[in-house]
Amino acid sequence: MPDSTPVVTTRRRLGAAVVIGAVIVGVVVLMALVSFVWTPYDPTFVNATDRLQGLSARHLLGTDKFGRDVLSQILMGSRTTLFVGIVAVGVAAVVGVPLGIIAAMAPRWSGELIMRANDLLLAFPALLLAIMFSAVYGGSTLVAMIAIGIATVPSFARLIRGGALQVMRSEYVLAARAAGRRPAAIGLWHVLPNVSSLVIVQASVSFAIAVLAEAALSFLGLGTPPPTPSWGRMLQEGQELLFSAPRLAVVPGIAIAVVVLGFNLLGDGLRDAFDPRLQDRR
Repeated sequence: MPDSTPVVTTRRRLGAAVVIGAVIVGVVVLMALVSFVWTPYDPTFVNATDRLQGLSARHLLGTDKFGRDVLSQILMGSRTTLFVGIVAVGVAAVVGVPLGIIAAMAPRWSGELIMRANDLLLAFPALLLAIMFSAVYGGSTLVAMIAIGIATVPSFARLIRGGALQVMRSEYVLAARAAGRRPAAIGLWHVLPNVSSLVIVQASVSFAIAVLAEAALSFLGLGTPPPTPSWGRMLQEGQELLFSAPRLAVVPGIAIAVVVLGFNLLGDGLRDAFDPRLQDRR
């Protein structure tokens, strides 16, 4: 007689935070994709006759002090923001994830040596390190991306090392080691897949940090150089007219805040979805 016991399957439930964060991130990605094929006006075109125009059907977000369309700059700036975040987080993940796995699998003394060197780098804030790089090599988008990526490496390394240490104590890893599998194979086929959720969560949180750091560098004149639109430089230019045309500072400021909020919500939601300890409390 066949067993009629129902099979219970557990599914990860996505909370409101991850949904809201995903929607915000999706809108920003859509804006960046649209900017490749269409913008209302050329975002770098200077038109002195249209300077400081208010909100209208012709210019939905008005124009800046050079007569450039603000909406076009916002659309083009989203491309720069995402590009910097993707490259910076990619650099941090490519370096930090293997470093964390190696520190977990290496002998105790070498693992501690790696992590103490990692702590030295962690002592430098991302923005400060990016300013140092910009002062030495000049302000540019590439320098900002590399500097932010290097500053984010310690966060990936520490998190992945903690997750890898837990995986190394699991039975299937102990069985693989007893079977004589090489450490590189264990790290690639057993450890890495089991810490991939940590990588995804950390990447989303680090993306928000990278966006904020790039905006700060551009605000200081050390990030994306003109005439390429950047939300941080738009904010810096708008502060001069904060009382006469506050929208020039409010619009890019809101854009930065919303993007950072979106990636933080996405990271928190993914952490809640992937962390079984948090699910057990529900």
